[in-house]
Amino acid sequence: MQRALPGRASHLIVQEKKPTRSLSKALLAGLVAGVVATAAKTLAERFYPPRTHGEPEPNEKLAERIAGHKLDPQAKHAAAEGLHWAFGAAAGAAYGALAEYYPAATAKEGAAFGMALMTLTHETALPALDLGAASEDQTPREHTSEMASHVLYGVVAEKVRGWVRRAID
Repeated sequence: MQRALPGRASHLIVQEKKPTRSLSKALLAGLVAGVVATAAKTLAERFYPPRTHGEPEPNEKLAERIAGHKLDPQAKHAAAEGLHWAFGAAAGAAYGALAEYYPAATAKEGAAFGMALMTLTHETALPALDLGAASEDQTPREHTSEMASHVLYGVVAEKVRGWVRRAID
């Protein structure tokens, strides 16, 4: 695409580079974004935790389900953290690919993705797998904390994805 420069240099034409789509670059940018966004979400949940009455975290339940038995607290924590970060990175990679081929997925600076992710996980999959409370059984605090931290995840993921994607193009 070409465009003329405004002002006195209007006779100069600037050739703008049109980015080419690349699944591998999109996945890499999304993966990096997912890790950074998971860090942001984790930090936010330390200040505004969704579970305040000692309820087990869904990733702790899943870790024990995968192991097939109760885990000691240290092993459960390590496994749950691994699942948490792996899921955040994988969700980011999937988002990177989606954004590459369907730019409307980046709506609201990534907030729409964060809300969709929360709906798919905390409102749908986790209750269906008996890893989390059903939506109607969650307290308003759980809803607002999960929504806030997932919106933050989506916005951070979009910002970082965009920066990384431009940097590697």
